[in-house]
Amino acid sequence: MTNTDDNAQDPTRQELLSFHVGAQEYSIDIISVREIRSWTEATPLPHAPPYVRGVINLRGTVLPIIDLAKRLSIPAGEKNERNVIVVVQSGENTVGLLVDAVSDIFAVSESELQAPPDMSADGSLKCVRALTIHEERMLRVLDLAAVLPNIDAEAA
Repeated sequence: MTNTDDNAQDPTRQELLSFHVGAQEYSIDIISVREIRSWTEATPLPHAPPYVRGVINLRGTVLPIIDLAKRLSIPAGEKNERNVIVVVQSGENTVGLLVDAVSDIFAVSESELQAPPDMSADGSLKCVRALTIHEERMLRVLDLAAVLPNIDAEAA
């Protein structure tokens, strides 16, 4: 016997936060999201990788900001007041991801996630752990561990 309440307690379901980066739409597991903030100008760091915009003060903590468009090597959207920083945690790393706009939060089951095709020429694909279709839109599910490779060592 199944009902709609069973779906809410389905252990294979996960909630994803979707957002725009340039003309593309990505998502991440909502469990890794700590907060969503409006854009704050970052203080640049010398010798940081090109995708590290700099750092901001987040309630007394120095938070590195990654420009997700640069990190994924895709054309960035126009910078405006809708740009946000999605503060995420992956393992020991807490960083801010600069995205163009947040879309929504939705739930998917593991069976709805498909592995991306092996296309090693596409550098951004290495950061995508799965693909899913939500409301007739193809969404890429990011692998945060691949997007945030040891940010403390790279930003220093």
